Amino acid sequence: MVTLSRILTLGVALAASLPGAAPAQLVTDPAHVKPGAYAVEPSHTRVLFAVSHMGFTTWYGEFTGVAGQLVLDPKKPAASTLSVTLPVASISTSNAKLDGELKGPGWFDAAKYPSIVFTSASVLPAGHNAARVSGNLTLHGVTKPVTLNVKFNAAGTNPLSHAYTVGFEVSGHIKRSDFGVSKYVPLVGDDVTLIISAAFEAK
Repeated sequence: MVTLSRILTLGVALAASLPGAAPAQLVTDPAHVKPGAYAVEPSHTRVLFAVSHMGFTTWYGEFTGVAGQLVLDPKKPAASTLSVTLPVASISTSNAKLDGELKGPGWFDAAKYPSIVFTSASVLPAGHNAARVSGNLTLHGVTKPVTLNVKFNAAGTNPLSHAYTVGFEVSGHIKRSDFGVSKYVPLVGDDVTLIISAAFEAK
């Protein structure tokens, strides 16, 4: 029987066997992360959203090609800043027909509003490795305040890219109708859950 533990062990062994690769030495105490400017590492950053589909199921989608900047101050987390941009046309649900509809004027209208932007206004520590990041979210031409729950995962040098990397798990909730995306509410849920796994590389 192949267990999760066995899979993880094999993964570490494979990474260690690659030329120039060694298991990452990770920092899990946020106070010891290198301060400075970081940029989104888009290949390993996932921006997912979830809504109720008529109460029967939960429907998921994703935006890719994320770009953004993080200025991190581990000693004074409240001084940290974040700005992230998502290309609306990158929306993906694994259904090409639906993706085309979502990019159209009845939903996100990617031609008129090509980007979704979040810019932080405050960072409030919420425990040893967590924070509440509040800021402004611009979606579908509307800007509203949003607060995200952020959990620090780890930081260290990526053994493959050799880039110093810091990673976070992020969650939040918005009402899409607040941003003018109200088609099929309430059949398709108004409450949207945001699920983000974010990687940043030191500049």
